Amino acid sequence: MAFDGIVIANLAKELNEHILNGRISKIAQPENDELLLTIKGNSGQVRLLLSASASLPLIYLTKTNKPSPMTAPNFCMLLRKHIANGRITKITQPHMERIINFEIEHLNELGDLCHKRLIIEIMGKHSNIIFCDEEGKIIDSIKHIPAQISSVREVLPGRMYFIPETQEKYNPLETSQAEFLDKVFSKPQNLAKSIYTTYTGISPVIASELCHRAGLEGERPTAAVSEEERLHLYHHFDWLMEDVREGRFAPNIIKNGKQPVEFAAVSLTQYAEMDVTEYDAISQVLETFYADKDIYTRIRQKSVDLRKVVNTVLERSRKKYDLQLKQLKDTDKRDKYKVYGELINTYGYGLAEGAKSLTALNYYTNEEITIPLDTQLTPLENAQKYFDRYNKLKRTYEALTELIKETQEEMEHLESISASLDIAISEDDLTQIKQELTQFGYIKKKHTGKKEKIKSKPFHYLSTDGFHIYIGKNNFQNDELTFKFATGSDWWFHAKGIPGSHVVVKTNGEELPDRAFEEAGRLAAYYSKGRENDKVEIDYLEKKNVKKPNGSKPGFVVYYTNYSLVATPDVSGLTLLSD
Repeated sequence: MAFDGIVIANLAKELNEHILNGRISKIAQPENDELLLTIKGNSGQVRLLLSASASLPLIYLTKTNKPSPMTAPNFCMLLRKHIANGRITKITQPHMERIINFEIEHLNELGDLCHKRLIIEIMGKHSNIIFCDEEGKIIDSIKHIPAQISSVREVLPGRMYFIPETQEKYNPLETSQAEFLDKVFSKPQNLAKSIYTTYTGISPVIASELCHRAGLEGERPTAAVSEEERLHLYHHFDWLMEDVREGRFAPNIIKNGKQPVEFAAVSLTQYAEMDVTEYDAISQVLETFYADKDIYTRIRQKSVDLRKVVNTVLERSRKKYDLQLKQLKDTDKRDKYKVYGELINTYGYGLAEGAKSLTALNYYTNEEITIPLDTQLTPLENAQKYFDRYNKLKRTYEALTELIKETQEEMEHLESISASLDIAISEDDLTQIKQELTQFGYIKKKHTGKKEKIKSKPFHYLSTDGFHIYIGKNNFQNDELTFKFATGSDWWFHAKGIPGSHVVVKTNGEELPDRAFEEAGRLAAYYSKGRENDKVEIDYLEKKNVKKPNGSKPGFVVYYTNYSLVATPDVSGLTLLSD
């Protein structure tokens, strides 16, 4: 996520358009490191969120309110004392830094006009919100940084505010061609890294984007770039900076399916194959992106325990499977013992007492073999001994064959649950998966007295040609889709030989065009364990030919006639209607 100087520049432009000359009507501090300012401007009332969270620093305009603590923190009370009902007179970003300065005028207790500065620094774990007087002396900050914590700069009441220069970086808005060529290509680094370590406010994502626009590899060493290529790269750099200077931004979010991957204030051509959603305002981008990202992060955290259960049982099943295969291999000699017994019965009548072996013609292979004998036993007893060994190994083989089949089915079932966890996007999805794990004894059942209501529904897409496509999120939904929802003439898709979702295309009695088959195949590939592969083989057939064996686990089906296609696991361009 590139919360860089370009995003800040876009934010500064947006804030100047919406809240410049607005009055601060309300100041709240919902979290220890977060402010929520309610501002009344020419375009009505808006809220400005300022967060100095070490893990998620943010600035954006929002319509959403947040509950505040019963007792306002000291920093909040201080701001209310000084700038409540103050007017925002200036909003600036210094030198493409990840900083926004708010200059505020207000009346003091005596009615005199005063000026203050509220500064938010978006710098990862070093983020802060700092309140200064007109001369730049710090009145207070949302985080106090003493010398024991930072030797570079103290952020304490009474200290003078300054921007620490921890790295020798240049302002990209003020660079020249000569400076660019000198500074970027004098570093023994790869091209992208040299750009973002030379200029303030340029993130690794933007550096890679510049290289991509210039048709150059970001990992390429600077020394390996020709003069012509260097000039071409500078021109793309200069064009981008001109867009920033002129305020020409294109706020957007990049998604891989439904999962947010990246956001930016300019177009990212390097993600052309992913879904790009453009927005009117960078605040919308930030609020939407981090809300969506929070959902995925929260679901990933909540699924940790379920993943641990699945992985533990799966690992145990794999070890059991390997041991069973080894034991099964030991039964390969069973037929040899049967032949030994038969040959002793056939040829053993002429054996001398105490013979150690019998050499005879094996009438199954027409080859002569030597059979070891127990000198303490008669030929009949030796034959019976081999028949006993054969029968024991035969019983072991039959039992192991059944056990191996059960272990294979268990591993396939667990792999399918693991695939379901990969595509879960809500707590309801996880609840349904947990129910399946409980039903099969992997999780101990808790008697709460009430049954959890499941709201999770299959993914629902609309094909380019208007056909409705449904994808099960877990094994229960797969069974429901295939055997209760789909009709016989609907088409059924599944990744070949790997865990994945059942995909059903509703035909309504119509013939599917080729494009619908291709799109359904892409969905079946994407919602499978083969998602990271370039290509996935897909089986597809009419639903009436899909069968479920009696007593089989959820999601398990069999079919004997099918078509196949090779699909790319890509859902870009397909319309997701609902969850």
